[in-house]
Amino acid sequence: MNFRSLELFCCVAEHRSLSRAAADRGLTQSAVSQAMQQLEESVGVQLLDRSRRPLSLTPAGEIYHAGVQQIVRSYQRLEERVRSLQGKLAGQITIAAIYSIGSTYMPAAKAEFCKQHPGVSVRFEYASSEGVVELVEEGGADFGLVSYPRNSKRLQSVLWQQEPMRLICSAASALASRTDVELSHLDGMEIIGFDPKVKVRRAVDSFLARHGVSVDVTMEFDNIDSMIRAVEANGGVSILPEATVRKETASGSLRVVACKQMKLTRPIGIIFKRSGKLSPAADEFASMLLGRPISSAVASRGARKSVVTAVDSGGGVSAKTPTRGVSIVA
Repeated sequence: MNFRSLELFCCVAEHRSLSRAAADRGLTQSAVSQAMQQLEESVGVQLLDRSRRPLSLTPAGEIYHAGVQQIVRSYQRLEERVRSLQGKLAGQITIAAIYSIGSTYMPAAKAEFCKQHPGVSVRFEYASSEGVVELVEEGGADFGLVSYPRNSKRLQSVLWQQEPMRLICSAASALASRTDVELSHLDGMEIIGFDPKVKVRRAVDSFLARHGVSVDVTMEFDNIDSMIRAVEANGGVSILPEATVRKETASGSLRVVACKQMKLTRPIGIIFKRSGKLSPAADEFASMLLGRPISSAVASRGARKSVVTAVDSGGGVSAKTPTRGVSIVA
């Protein structure tokens, strides 16, 4: 057994495929298959269930994978710290993000970071909020990007920015021609909303209730992309983070309807493990997003209160654009 075999095993586990792992690592499928067989012989237990497509990990493989992930990440961080002594960042960082954040902000951020630090490979894992938390807790990602960030026993959070929520509609909606509406205009209106389990749905419901507005949620989704498609297809209306509909408003398939009373924001932030320390490359990426060293912005009790206050009040904090080395338009 050698360290490269452990890295290869993690790659196979991630792709659930020997051929995809081979392509990712620039190897032949035969070489990957042989390496996995030798690894299983070394530990004396079957790690991969090859009878299924895509292949899966055996119960022993799941346990082994969790442990090996931590070993691989620790070694990668060690290499990065040693290389950073030469003044250049190198290695690989993995960032977990909910899709609505990853698709809107990360392409520009990654491009700028890689231009500044070409020796660092940046990869993203997209998941639900719960999935992002799990990836960070288990060491599958250096840090995560989520909405409504929270501190926990295992994780710390740093508020990144407050995304303005906007009233949006399809080009076919009667609201599309309106230049300005009052919140009261929404009372009794049919809208497309988030699933009740999603935190932003509860924030929207609470905000509307405080203004005496009751809407009829006719369709519910647990992700923003599906909501956007439903609004476009059904001539609908919804309340969504402004940045997530940038492409559609630019193309004209969606409209942002001006509503001065719509002072509601979605907090988004960075989460990372309390134990251990971010690698130099991960630290630099997170600091670039924040516009200041992340070490100076580690979530404290006061920072956590500011997030809760922003959610409860439905706004009052302006969106912050990262300023350190990268300009992200959203």
